[in-house]
Amino acid sequence: MDCTDYEILPYLPYILQDFWEMGSNPDTMVNLIKKHQTNTININVLDLGCGKGAVSVNVAKQLHCECYGIDAIPEFINTCASKADEHGVGNLCRFEVGEIREKVKNIGIFDVIILGAIGQVFGNYFETLTLLKNNLKGNGIIIIDDGYIEHGCAFKHIHILSKAELKNQITDAGMQLIDEVVASEDDSVSATYDTEYANLWKRCQELSTKYPAKAELFLNYINQQRIEYDNLKNEITCSTMVVKRSM
Repeated sequence: MDCTDYEILPYLPYILQDFWEMGSNPDTMVNLIKKHQTNTININVLDLGCGKGAVSVNVAKQLHCECYGIDAIPEFINTCASKADEHGVGNLCRFEVGEIREKVKNIGIFDVIILGAIGQVFGNYFETLTLLKNNLKGNGIIIIDDGYIEHGCAFKHIHILSKAELKNQITDAGMQLIDEVVASEDDSVSATYDTEYANLWKRCQELSTKYPAKAELFLNYINQQRIEYDNLKNEITCSTMVVKRSM
């Protein structure tokens, strides 16, 4: 759901109204936390760029641990709170509107830090992991949901690293990649992408009708999303990766 034109930001709550999960698979996150953290009931989880809270709510519900989510869009945080109450984990989840690049400076340390499909908002992954180590307990893990370009692929993208580049940046930050779940390549994933894009297209068309003077803004956004979905289908490997400090 990346966007390069910040003018679109006030309209994202409307455009994304059909989504609760936005990029990351909550069950994948839950399974990786269970695999790499013991006694999960006592851990605390930081979800940066938490969107509408699908990951945090599911993690809290399934693992009975505390989750703290931060996102810059107030409407998303309102949905987070209502979903937490709906799923019976309002007592375990705390959500806050904020700029994550500022919030991480003084929010303490966590057992698990989640970067769920938010891209390189802290800089490249060397910069991101170097920064976030300050918020990570000694035996903690960082879970990154992102895409990379496979070795030998001719495709290039300004915001997407090759897997080799990504692994090098992880190593240079004093971290190691210890686990990875690659998104399924079956037909159901492609069908999901098609449904998501259709929802985005519908909402952008509605906004273009309501705000004809801004029709070009919505057209540019949906065209960008079409390209990104095509890349996800054909060029980019979508992966959920677990990293921890090097021994």
